[in-house]
Amino acid sequence: MTSLPSGTVTFLFTDIEGSTRLWDAFPDDMRRALAIHDAIVTEAVTSRSGHVVKQTGDGVFAAFDSAINACLAAADAQDGLASATWPAAVEAVAVRMALHTATIEPSGGDYHGSDVNRVARIEASGPGGQILLSPATVDLVHRHLPADTSLRDLGRQRLRGLIQFEHIYQIIVPDLPVEFPPLR
Repeated sequence: MTSLPSGTVTFLFTDIEGSTRLWDAFPDDMRRALAIHDAIVTEAVTSRSGHVVKQTGDGVFAAFDSAINACLAAADAQDGLASATWPAAVEAVAVRMALHTATIEPSGGDYHGSDVNRVARIEASGPGGQILLSPATVDLVHRHLPADTSLRDLGRQRLRGLIQFEHIYQIIVPDLPVEFPPLR
């Protein structure tokens, strides 16, 4: 097993929007849909030199030693999810994603602490299909994004459980949705 990144690490969290309702209504189709999600996200992560830390129920927690690779992996994953063929009852799976960069060391094959909580809260604030970034990640990637990719400032947001407001950005990627409802 490859060791997890340490030092400056960019986290990617994903989560299937509305999964509880889908699991209740269509358990067999959701089992297949989750397998499709996991395969697409895992391929996007590993092809950009990232590491899947763990599956998180209906999502993935990944770590990268390169913030730009993390952004590109998230965009690759959203593109793959948008073009996937889903089980009939599920129709499509909307996956929210968030990226946050911190200085951190893995412990016991995992990461712990406030930065992990922060990326989870950022991810939970967005709707499916959206990729959100913390300022720490934006600082590392804004000059290195592909020419057709940009960032949208979504302003300061109050996130559940965090004392400080968090400034949040959205990455705008060609051929993926751009407009979303306000953050939660």
